[in-house]
Amino acid sequence: MDALAEELAKRFEEVQAEREELVIAERVLHRLAEQDRAKVEAAAAVAPVKAQVAGRAVLLIPHRGDDPDETALPDDHRKILAIVRTADGPVQVRTVGEELGLEVGVGGKLEPLRAKMTKLPTAAGCTSGPTDGSPHAGNRTGTMTVGA
Repeated sequence: MDALAEELAKRFEEVQAEREELVIAERVLHRLAEQDRAKVEAAAAVAPVKAQVAGRAVLLIPHRGDDPDETALPDDHRKILAIVRTADGPVQVRTVGEELGLEVGVGGKLEPLRAKMTKLPTAAGCTSGPTDGSPHAGNRTGTMTVGA
């Protein structure tokens, strides 16, 4: 009977030690889950919301974070910015359109690109301006350069 009592006491101690380890592991697991949940919630809070407009996915509200950088820009804006950065000087909308494979000879095909290039200066640290002396030329034949 004493041998059985010793064996049961030893097994009880082993079970208690394993139980304590499981309690600690459970606490760690809960903390990791809370951290992951917080990361997901934070990412969801700053993620841009997409909607369908005329069959295209667009940002419902333009996304702006506390620390804006180029990665926050949509893909097409990043492509435009890359083209402008590789140029030696100011880049015309027509030149960017050609680089992107747009039909530059067709009237009105460059208007969406021109609108994007108009928004990029404030979003990516670029400067834009007219190609000639006219104060209105920037609206039709504007250029863009990467600013400091």
